[in-house]
Amino acid sequence: MPESFEVVCPDLFSLVINDEMNYQNLYRAFSDFCDEIPELLNLCGLSLGGVLALNYTIDNPEKINSLVLIAAQYKMPKTLLKIQTAVFKVLPGFIFKKQGVQKDEFMKTFLGLMKTMADLDFSNKLKDIACPVLILCGDKDHANKKAAKCLAENIPQATLRFIEKAGHEANVASPKELAELITELYEGIIRHPIREKNQQ
Repeated sequence: MPESFEVVCPDLFSLVINDEMNYQNLYRAFSDFCDEIPELLNLCGLSLGGVLALNYTIDNPEKINSLVLIAAQYKMPKTLLKIQTAVFKVLPGFIFKKQGVQKDEFMKTFLGLMKTMADLDFSNKLKDIACPVLILCGDKDHANKKAAKCLAENIPQATLRFIEKAGHEANVASPKELAELITELYEGIIRHPIREKNQQ
């Protein structure tokens, strides 16, 4: 991203202190974090981060200048969650160690989140999102393509772009293209400030 942009990337899990790790506590902590920033926010989230960003945008439209959703869901796919859980359970421990976590620790956090996210459904609120929204999805991320298309169809000011040769972690597979697409949105907002439009 251009150096002129002030970018803040919070470690989501470190936001929850002395509380059980579940979606409600994580969202509350994320909301508190966002509320402390006085300026309008350009939120960008991938996967779980996208769900949190979408949730916050729906709850706090007056705080949001733009929204970028990468591989995000708006209604939790219960079958997919069950498959992900089964896959993680059979993965060997060294896979998790490479990511700097213990398998038992990860599974406890993951299962706590999945159980409390299962009934999330923002379907009826998508049409109320008034800010510009960029929806990104890797063209190999088959698990999230349908959701990306539905988000684009139901959010009034949404633009959908697929990132070639990228899977779920587009930030890892295609970081340059991802940054370019987000920068294009942000530069457009800088040239035509949403704040001024909302005040008219």
